[in-house]
Amino acid sequence: MEGHRLNSPGKPGLADLGLGPALGYLALLPFVISAAGVHMGGAMWSALALKALVAYAAGVVSFIGALHWGLAFTKSKPPVSLLLWGICPAIMAWLSQLAPMPWGLWMLAALLLACYLVDRQVYRQQGVAQWLPLRLRLTSVATVCCMVGAMGAPRA
Repeated sequence: MEGHRLNSPGKPGLADLGLGPALGYLALLPFVISAAGVHMGGAMWSALALKALVAYAAGVVSFIGALHWGLAFTKSKPPVSLLLWGICPAIMAWLSQLAPMPWGLWMLAALLLACYLVDRQVYRQQGVAQWLPLRLRLTSVATVCCMVGAMGAPRA
């Protein structure tokens, strides 16, 4: 399967992505710490961890959408689909912050998965498929953290 080795002949691997993998994994720390904090703190700390998780996840979802604008900027005539989809995750992430808990976190978990599924197609079309194995790992951890946080959130 694609991406399960660091490097394989003729296929770029994680080692070919420079600092990307290390920074990507580092960026998971707020997800993990916040999701754990929802379950491990008292009421005040759990509420703070929940806010932190929702805010960070929404920011990450918005960033993922913005990557499409970055891809569009490399084209002299960018596909409108890149520009349109590029704003959708940010708008949906904003809506997730307005939703009562735990629904906002469930929305963010679904958004992370939806963005990955879209990107599986777009990244291949745009010639950046070498990032997909890393994206899958990052998306998986972030999604699980949102779900773990949602399971610990008080019902609104």
